[in-house]
Amino acid sequence: MQFWHPITVRVIREIADRHPFDGWAWIEAYELDGRGDAVAKRELFVQPAGLRWLDTAASDSPALARPAARLRVPA
Repeated sequence: MQFWHPITVRVIREIADRHPFDGWAWIEAYELDGRGDAVAKRELFVQPAGLRWLDTAASDSPALARPAARLRVPA
């Protein structure tokens, strides 16, 4: 476990040239702050089945309403 608290990220891409274990993936993403602004670029080793995708359509914040994939990486 790398993160004590979940973080919200905007996925840039899956890193396809790495060959993780079955059921895992490497992603490149921007970590977002509470306003939806990128504060850090990260490469994360994740289990896609354990990620929670956020619904950006329901957001009233312009920063959070950007058309990009977002997910919360659980602790």
